[in-house]
This record gives sequence, C-alpha cells and structure tokens, in this order.
Amino acid sequence: MTVETQLPYDKEYITQYSERRNEPQWFRDTRLKAADLAEDLAMPKLEKTRIRNWNFTNFKHEVSGAQIEKYEELPEKVRVLLGEKSANDNLIIVRNNDVAYASLSKELEEQGVIFKDIFTAMSENEDLVKKYFMQEGVSVDENKLTARHAALLNSGVFLYVPKNVKVEKPIQVVFWQEDPEAALFNHVLLVADQLSEVTYVENYVSQNENEESVANIVSEVFALDGAKVSYGAVDNFEKGTTTYVNRRGTVGRDATLEWALGQMNDGNTISENITNLMGENSLCHAKAVSVGRGDQKQDFTAKIVHFGKESEGYILQHGVMKDNAASIFNGVGKIEHGASKSNAEQESRVLMLSQGSRGDANPILLIDEDDVTAGHAASVGRVDPVQLYYLMSRGISKQEAERLVIHGFLSPVVKEIPIETVQNQLREVIEGKVY
Repeated sequence: MTVETQLPYDKEYITQYSERRNEPQWFRDTRLKAADLAEDLAMPKLEKTRIRNWNFTNFKHEVSGAQIEKYEELPEKVRVLLGEKSANDNLIIVRNNDVAYASLSKELEEQGVIFKDIFTAMSENEDLVKKYFMQEGVSVDENKLTARHAALLNSGVFLYVPKNVKVEKPIQVVFWQEDPEAALFNHVLLVADQLSEVTYVENYVSQNENEESVANIVSEVFALDGAKVSYGAVDNFEKGTTTYVNRRGTVGRDATLEWALGQMNDGNTISENITNLMGENSLCHAKAVSVGRGDQKQDFTAKIVHFGKESEGYILQHGVMKDNAASIFNGVGKIEHGASKSNAEQESRVLMLSQGSRGDANPILLIDEDDVTAGHAASVGRVDPVQLYYLMSRGISKQEAERLVIHGFLSPVVKEIPIETVQNQLREVIEGKVY
C-alpha cells in the first residue's frame, strides 16, 4: 500500500479560490504552476520514517473564522497563551483560515514595521512579498508537499522590520484551528532588514483529536546584514492532524537567527528546520524540544549550512518519548568550501520513558573546508537511575523525581521561548503529555 498523494482540489477550484480573494495575477499563476508540479513531484525523502499510511488528502480546505469581539470569546487554551492582552499589543489571531483579530502599535507603524496577513500584504506590499515568497528560502518545487503548499495556501502572515528598527516587545501570532476538519496551509514570511532586531513567537492550536486533517506550514525568515531575529514557536496540533512543517532561515553578514521550537504535536509529524548562513560572521542557534506519546511517528531534521566565513551554527535537540511513540532526530552541520574558520556544533539527546517507545539520534557532519571546527554529541537512553536515587534520597517521590529530571532535560530550550505566558504554557503541555 502506498500513501494517497493525489491533490484533492483541481486547478479550477484553485482559480476560483484565488479569484474570491482578489489575489494578484502573479500569485494566481504561482498557485496554478504549483498545482501542476504537485502532480509529478515526489514526497519528501525520509530515510527511516515510513509515511505511506499517513493522511495527506482528507481535509477541508476553505473554512472561515468569525471576528473576535471580546477576549472572553477565546477558548481557554488560546487565552493562556496571551495573558492579559491590551489593545496596543502586537498580535494577530488567525481563526481557522481568517484573521479574527489584529493589532500593531502606532509606534511600530510609524517606524515602518509591516505586520499583517499575507494576502493583504500581497496587494498592499506586493514588491516585498513577491521578492521573498518561495524564492531564496523554500522553493515551490522541492517536493510534493511544498508544491501543494503554494497551490493551496489559505493562511499566513507577513512581518517586515525596516533597516535600523529595533522592536522591543515580542510580536505574537496564534493560529487557532477551531473547525476540527479545517486544513491549514500556512505561510509565515519574516524579513528583518539590515541592522534591525525583532522577536517573533507563534502558536499553533487545533481541536481535532478524532477528526482527520492536515497542516502544511512553511516559514521563511530572512535576517539581512547585521540583523538579529529570535523566532519562537510552539506547535500543538491534536492527534487527528498530520503535520508537515518546513522552517527555513537565510542569514546575512554579521546577522543572527535564533530558533526556539516546542514541537508538541500529538499526530504524525515531519519537521524540517534548515538555516543557511550566507554571510561572514553569521550566527545561528537552532534549539528544539519534542514530546512524543501514543502511537505517533515523528521525523525531525535540524540542519545548518555554512557558506560565509567565520560563521557559527549550534544545533540542540532534546526529545522525550513514551508509550509506543517513535521519533527520528537528524542533526546536520554542513560547511561548504570557502567557509573557512567556521564552527558547526550539534547535540541531540532522546529520553525514553516506556519500553515500547523509540528514539533515534543521527548526528551528521559534512565538511568541505579544512580550516574549521566541528563537533557533535548524541545519546538515546532512559532516565538516569542515579539522578532518581539522589532526588529520592532527599524525600522526593519517584514520580516527582522523574518529573524534575524531565523538566531539567527539556529546560535548555523551554527557557528560550521569548514570551513568559507561552513559555509557561509549553511547560503545561509537556506536563500533560508526559503524565
């Protein structure tokens, strides 16, 4: 049996959908070209994860979402991510496929910051979006799922920070899939111009433990020369959602990109986090945590490619597996010829809590330059009995001791999430999944 990959919506539907949104002709053409490509391109190639029985076709594509008039209208799982929000906070809430709430401070507007849904940006900021959308980051023709993403895009945000502008407070987006069958083909396009700074945090929340659906997410982040971007995310799709997420960073000279990803989905997941260090003295920290449970299968790849001289890339992946969950953690550091004096470091560690759980950590270094530094560390194992004994000898119960060890194991990434309420919610999600 092979996975069903036939595009469930034809070009006539795509054309009509695009026309209803009054999209510019260039993007309508992009959609239709992508639909043709999706017919012939292969699925993503995963060496150890078999996806032939995964759902990629059973979903509802166009689902509207009502405006949010009052904070009290939000479900508890969304409210806890926001805390006490004021009207001046820099926030977008996407309900199903529509923007239900959006705000940007007057100060940032006056400085030229653009923060809006991606379809509005296509019309109002066409040149910027057209320049960066699936051009130098993720390509439409990488595989069947990236092509399908471009063809069926139904949600997304665009964030642009002008040259020399430093955004002091985090900018947040919540993607809330209220309809249990609603598919999310979501695109995040973030451009930080030269010498700018911004912190961006996104949350994905769904409500479909039993109903089948699909999330196909692409994020493209551009940190131009001297810029600094902190990108935090907590993915929390329910069991019924099959998720493909492709986060891609491009980093210029003297620029920094920091990823802090909480990968908490309950359904089958493919996740790629790739950063290209293009400029000299560019820097990337890619940190991610994951908790797997039940029978879910997950495949995570964190990859940093060094093109610029004296570039530095650090990968940190920690995962906890229980029940019959299985996850693959690929860490790839690649130093291209000419990227002399670069440094590629990575660490992948997996903690297994059950006899039936499985975790694989695969460290890979690909070096095409002599004058460089590189290293890796990987481990797969169970909770250290010595640590448990030490804690229990001080009067702590075995369950509480195990809980403390797990939180300490995941803490290096959790504490990097920039917004305190989101950080606390990630800890609660971890607590709920592990116990």
